Amino acid sequence: MNQHYEETKDQLITEFTKTIELFGLSTLESRLFAYLYITNEPKTLDEMSEALGKSKTAMSTNIRSLAHLNLVSQVWKKGVRRDMYKANSQLFKLFINFYMRKWIDSTTQQKENLEELVVEANKLNQSDEDTKEHTELILRIDDIMKFHDDLLVTFNELRKGVR
Repeated sequence: MNQHYEETKDQLITEFTKTIELFGLSTLESRLFAYLYITNEPKTLDEMSEALGKSKTAMSTNIRSLAHLNLVSQVWKKGVRRDMYKANSQLFKLFINFYMRKWIDSTTQQKENLEELVVEANKLNQSDEDTKEHTELILRIDDIMKFHDDLLVTFNELRKGVR
């Protein structure tokens, strides 16, 4: 292939990597996914390692991470004894589901943490002077809990629409 093609492909991988990183993947995971997606053919760990200039061990670790996130799949090619991997191609669906799952998990965890704070705030012994501040604190916690509830509803609705 000509040099201009390779340079353009490398630039595309670099730019697409930046987009993928927005979803919370590491730079190497993002670059590996971008490489596999753009080349659009199954690759061995050796081929990935050579193309990205990283060790085979690094490729193995990162490809497992991408497979766990359902962003790549192991594929079989007749006559090839080595494991091969290919990027899954439904980009929008894959990344929105990945992103929504992360947000739902994080929001759920935060909500559980806030529920513990509600219990602690309600245990506070307040004097007459502290009653107003305590009431205001409880109101703020309630607002934050409602915010998290709204986030969970929104993220779950978005996720349903993408399936």
